Amino acid sequence: MELFSAAKEERLTRQAPLAARMRPGRLEDVVGQDHLLGPEGPLERSMRAGRIGSMIFWGPPGTGKTTVARLVAKRTGMAFEELSAVASGVAEVRKVIESAGRRLGELGQGTLLFIDEIHRFSKAQQDALLHAVEDGLVTLVGATTENPHFEVISALLSRCQIYAFHALTDADVCRLVGRAVDWGFLREVAPRMKVGSAERDAVAALGAGDARRSLNLLEQAVLLASERGQTSLDLKTLETVAQRPLAAFYKGGDRHYNLASAFIKSLRASDPDAALYYLAVMLEGGEDPLFIARRAVIFASEDVGNADPRALEVAVAAARAVELVGLPEGRLNLAQAVTYLSCCPKSTASYAALERALTHVRTHGPQPPPLYLCDRRSAEARAHQTDPGYVYPHDEGGYVSQNCLPVSLQGTEFYQPSHQGFEGRIREFLRKMRELRSSGRQDAPTES
Repeated sequence: MELFSAAKEERLTRQAPLAARMRPGRLEDVVGQDHLLGPEGPLERSMRAGRIGSMIFWGPPGTGKTTVARLVAKRTGMAFEELSAVASGVAEVRKVIESAGRRLGELGQGTLLFIDEIHRFSKAQQDALLHAVEDGLVTLVGATTENPHFEVISALLSRCQIYAFHALTDADVCRLVGRAVDWGFLREVAPRMKVGSAERDAVAALGAGDARRSLNLLEQAVLLASERGQTSLDLKTLETVAQRPLAAFYKGGDRHYNLASAFIKSLRASDPDAALYYLAVMLEGGEDPLFIARRAVIFASEDVGNADPRALEVAVAAARAVELVGLPEGRLNLAQAVTYLSCCPKSTASYAALERALTHVRTHGPQPPPLYLCDRRSAEARAHQTDPGYVYPHDEGGYVSQNCLPVSLQGTEFYQPSHQGFEGRIREFLRKMRELRSSGRQDAPTES
């Protein structure tokens, strides 16, 4: 049986996709994620200290989450068990936990349980892990492409360290493409196939930060070129396999960042035509639509702000719609948001106000709030019961002159509204409120 099992494993290894065949055998050979795996990275430091706890690996596809989990188990001497949240239920979870208990008792060996797409686990399935994780019976590593703060139950999340995996840069993916070509991983597919630097750059760009996508595309392109009798991979063959023209989006190693920058700057310049063009270029180039949606949400607060408060509603609604419907229909939601954001009045006043407040806190440290704003049950409030009490605005017609800033900061103006759009009305209202506070009067500001 062992002989047949070994033969099966060997055949599976040969038949596996290029990305699987290229999985590194050491953490030192992992490309990217230096912020986690570099000499001073938190994951590397934890392994050096021998204190590996349960973890959530959060990041885009093709960034090495599964590979790193396998290599952590290998380096720490733990048995590696893997479950897919799509195909496994509570029964499978309990079976792994029972095996981990026997392994620990009989062999003294720990178990690393890797759960791919853990965000797809139901609450009941996640609950089944709690005691085993808390007791250290298994070291859980959950992988997810979704924000774990929304998708993983809080009880499990509090027992895990979250590690964010970054999308690979084009330079990172180029290194992997170079390994595939130069280290002989394509030898069985096309022993004499040459892949030039331009083609390597194009393969990396086509993956949009997903190494698995780039490597699988490379393998298919090399196979097609070999079938055509070519000895060198060319861009035309890559276009055929990718099913899109490279010239439409491929701009070299900085493509991703250049296009994102041009997109945002076009929105800021109130140029919907340019913003739509760069949106189209990114979508055709395989950019993650949720990346574009997130940039739009950030833009709505950073560059539009209170000049048009509805901008944030539109951007968030578009992001949610893209999550619900996906591509290709989600591009319609993005187009609506992009045209709206382009044509909004613009203001950076709220963003600049936060920066001023942060600078003050970092420079001078946090100052205590006035006692009348503190929780009345706190020791400070009880010790100063003779101090003036909190004035409840709703008992005073909605407006009070009582200062809310720390005493040393009273009169400071962090927020300086612009004259743009709705923020012009806010500016006038705030002018009157600040006059009331400086004078100590209780008059309600009148509508302008």
